[in-house]
Formats: sequence, structure tokens, C-alpha cells
Amino acid sequence: MKINSTNLIISTAILDKLVGQEVGLKNWVPPYLDPSATGPAVLQGVNYASGGGGLLKKTGKFFGASLNLYTQIDCYSKTRQDIISSVGRTAALRLLRKEALFSVTIGSNDFINNYLIPILSVPKRAVISPEMFVESLISSYRQQLKRLYYLDARKILVVNVGPIGCIPYMREQSLSSSTKCFDLANQLAENFNSRLKDLVQELSSSLDGSIFVYANVNSIVSDIIQNYRHYGFEVADSACCRTAGRYGGLIPCCPKAKICLDRTKYVFWDPYHPTETTNIIIAKQLLDGNSNVIFPMNIRELSQA
Repeated sequence: MKINSTNLIISTAILDKLVGQEVGLKNWVPPYLDPSATGPAVLQGVNYASGGGGLLKKTGKFFGASLNLYTQIDCYSKTRQDIISSVGRTAALRLLRKEALFSVTIGSNDFINNYLIPILSVPKRAVISPEMFVESLISSYRQQLKRLYYLDARKILVVNVGPIGCIPYMREQSLSSSTKCFDLANQLAENFNSRLKDLVQELSSSLDGSIFVYANVNSIVSDIIQNYRHYGFEVADSACCRTAGRYGGLIPCCPKAKICLDRTKYVFWDPYHPTETTNIIIAKQLLDGNSNVIFPMNIRELSQA
């Protein structure tokens, strides 16, 4: 089971595949709208990801239709009912409460495609402080995670927001010549993550029988960027698939883009997303990492809890 938007710091598909292999799944977890995501197939998991989706309904509206977290959980609610109809209520509750892992990865788009949109976000930032915006995100997150719990989710992985100020797209907006990263974006992510960690601990203690796990992807990716050569990379600030900009971050990857010779040497694939090599590093740390990167247990331990 998964509830998430396309994260700009980790590919949930790679995490799905790696974790799925480790816990015995033979196939990729199908997306909710895939025709194959029906019947017995949903018992192996469903991915509710929506590119550009966020916690807030307005997030990503300039980039076409996307499903926010509220709508994604609505979709899960329908899957839950299908499972109950298929195997019976007792077996369904055992599956959802004892066996299923729920991964929630969301928040990056609320900053990148909402609060920090170039030019369009200026009026909003003039009246809504960073603290107020983060508070609105956490308030929405709290409501939706509780909804998920009351829909029988018990083992819930909550992934924080990565160092979004260091993705190629955000580097193009940075006025700093020293760090190159967009400091405001990273500060927002840090403030959000601090509040998110508190929220995870709050829900763990208040919702009976729940196991909320906080995944610190921000720490993992920050270390990869700062020590990229240690991980075998050669480029940590620019996109492998680039069309325009100092860092290839101005225009999304497209047919006319130039592709680097060896994507395994790049931390980032395009203006927003890491390469598969980077994603595998992240996924492995979440699977078996210590409390510095995932707390209070890693994914392998969560699957056995």
C-alpha cells in the first residue's frame, strides 16, 4: 500500500521495487488508475502517486490536474472497501492493520509548485509568512494521517522533504554564489521537517496501535550532495538531462534535451528528480538504516513489527 505524490527527492517507484523485493513481492506495485489494479492484484499493494500533487488543493494547479493527499486517501478508501468485499472484513482488517505498509511521501510540491513559484508566488508570500504556510501544511498533514489511521492503516512510513533548494531547478533561482543552493527553499524544508517529526511522534503516542516511522531523506540526500564523490558521483549540482540553464534546471527534460554520457555519475537526472543510482542509495538506507536516517525503526523492521 502507498499514499504519496511524486517526490522530488526520491523516486517512490525505486523504493517500491527494492522494498518489495526484500519483503517478497514479485512485481511492481501498480498505480491506482492502472486497469490491472483490481481484484487480487490490490492485495499486493497499490500506488496512489500523483505527479505534482501536494498537501494543499491549490498546489500544482498551474501544471495540470493532479491528486492532492486528500483525494489520494479517498482513492485508498475505495481500495479498502474493495478488499473488504473480496476477502471479508476480518481478513481485510488483518491485512491492513497487521501486514500492510503505508508509505506517505509528500510536501515538496507544496513549496516548489505553490509557495515558491517564481513571480506568481510573490503576492502570497507578501501576506503569508513562511511560518504560517508551514503551519497550514502540518495542519493538513495531521488531518490526513488521522484519516488514514481511521481507515485501518497502522504501519505508516512518513518521508520528510529533501533539500529542495539544491535540486537543479531551485539552483537556477539562487542568488548565492557561495552555496549555489536556494537557501530559502532549504530553510522552509528544514522548518517543515522539524514540525513533521514532532507530528509523527504526536500521532504515534495518541493513536492506539499505530506505528509511525519518520524517514529523514533530507539528511541522506544532503550527505550525498555534500560528499558526492564518496558515493561515486562526479556531478552533484546539474541535471543529466538538460535543456537550458546553468544547471540544466530551467526547462524539464524533453526530446530536444541533451543527455549526459553516463547518468550513473550524476546525482540528478532532470531539474527535479534524482537518478536511479541516487534513488537506490536512498532506498537502501531507508530499508536498513539506523536511527540517524529513519526513526524509530527502519523499513525492514517495520515490515516485521
